[in-house]
Amino acid sequence: MTRDPKDLLLRLFRAAVDSADPGKTVARHLPERPSGRVVVVGAGKSAAAMARAVEAEWPDVTGVVVTRYGHAVPTRSIEVIEASHPVPDQAGANAAQRILAAVRGLGPDDLVLALISGGGSALMTAPRPGLTLDDKMQVNRLLLASGPPIGVMNRVRRRLSAVKGGRLAIAAAPARVVTLAISDVPGDDPLAIASGPTVHDPDATADLSDIVRMLGPALPEAARRLLMMPPDPLPPFTADYRLISTPLIALEAAARMARAEGITPLILGDAIEGEASTAGQVMAGIARSAALHGLPVKGPAVLLSGGETTVTLGRAKPGKGGRNTEFLLALAIALDGCPGIHALAGDTDGIDGSEDAAGAVISPDTLARARAEGLEPRAVLEAHDSYSLFDRIGDLVKTGPTLTNVNDFRAVLIR
Repeated sequence: MTRDPKDLLLRLFRAAVDSADPGKTVARHLPERPSGRVVVVGAGKSAAAMARAVEAEWPDVTGVVVTRYGHAVPTRSIEVIEASHPVPDQAGANAAQRILAAVRGLGPDDLVLALISGGGSALMTAPRPGLTLDDKMQVNRLLLASGPPIGVMNRVRRRLSAVKGGRLAIAAAPARVVTLAISDVPGDDPLAIASGPTVHDPDATADLSDIVRMLGPALPEAARRLLMMPPDPLPPFTADYRLISTPLIALEAAARMARAEGITPLILGDAIEGEASTAGQVMAGIARSAALHGLPVKGPAVLLSGGETTVTLGRAKPGKGGRNTEFLLALAIALDGCPGIHALAGDTDGIDGSEDAAGAVISPDTLARARAEGLEPRAVLEAHDSYSLFDRIGDLVKTGPTLTNVNDFRAVLIR
């Protein structure tokens, strides 16, 4: 086992991220080249990197994809547009229209290759008629502040979109549609990845009044009407959907590296949700049991998990932070300096929330070092200012955009 726990945790994180590198995965999942045209479209934090990987195999294709600002890479013939995430902007709205235009007018011998990854919901935004971009931006802000599960967020986004919930595939008919997707959602539900632009939406006519009540009076009136009045059922369609990277694959890659280091990995799950601070408290209990009693695993061991927790903000203006740093701070507080336990949590896209770090690491002396800087960890946690604490003590993990996204990665090391 390595003498430096932080170094080991960082290498486990890199192994997880590398397993979802589009340059290593896209080629294995491409369909047979059709006799007609190939049009590549896509949306998500990995869309540009996926497009570049397609061009490496099929150099003469055309198309357009949209990705987050700072996540573009050079391509030859596929246009890359950058837009805002997590709150949509006009660039994302323009990109959606360009993507819809690119798939129209194709024939049955043509192929639409859709490259879909996390973040696509916000990046490819096409409001339904009667709804403005400002309306959609306000809805996204309300969803982010309310902290509902990602599945609830995507039900709203699909209902308000002219491209999500299968509408992109419908626009491409009668061309064949093949989707290559990188999952960033618990359970790998294709409908939830970027709100399923090429996937049939079984909730297209469902009653969403409970979500309307949750979002409250700040919900724009146009959005309220569309959420309360289900549209007509969408026409049926068929599409070939291929998952090329998932959170579980990333956790398994980290587990293989841990075994090579002589450490027993225990994958607790790839779909852990709930409040980030609560998840940190629960994880502390499991880690303490492992350290003190050898249950559920005897050290040296590492507890691995994925999924997407949430942070529910109160009325007070929050500080700087993300769900991974909030999870870690709650974990450190609950562990209270328990010896021999170190941890890392980070978003595999390299950006935890809206800050410039993927996440952070903790050690048994995290709380002591924070207090030495004049910080009170519990007060920082209540203010949702975890980023600032880890920045102050030098324990942020900064990778820059990784150009992939298989959701959050958490590793708790028991020495």
